Amino acid sequence: MRVWSPLVVLVAALSLVLAGWAGWRAVRDQPVILRQLLAAGVVEAVLLVQVVVAAVRTAGGDGPADAATFWGYVVTTLIVLPVAAAWAFAERTRWSSVVLVVAAVTVAFLQYRCLLVWDGA
Repeated sequence: MRVWSPLVVLVAALSLVLAGWAGWRAVRDQPVILRQLLAAGVVEAVLLVQVVVAAVRTAGGDGPADAATFWGYVVTTLIVLPVAAAWAFAERTRWSSVVLVVAAVTVAFLQYRCLLVWDGA
């Protein structure tokens, strides 16, 4: 699992930075801006790399302890940011920033859970 862990840390860190940025805009009563949605796209791209690495490792016999739970978390993680981005794009108030905060924190938490499930905790 040690090869996969840096990707988990990277995604979680990027997500928390995005959450902080969106939180700052929410506190200032400002909506999400295009750069934040692009940043969410970067997080999503790293998530896709992570999925490929996890699939290759699983196919090689070094998979998660509970595959169903792990892949459920992975699929959920892949869906959260695009849904939040679409919602934030449609909602042009400060609440779009709040939606992005919740989504980014959710992704970071799901990364933590993926790591635990992979290691069998």
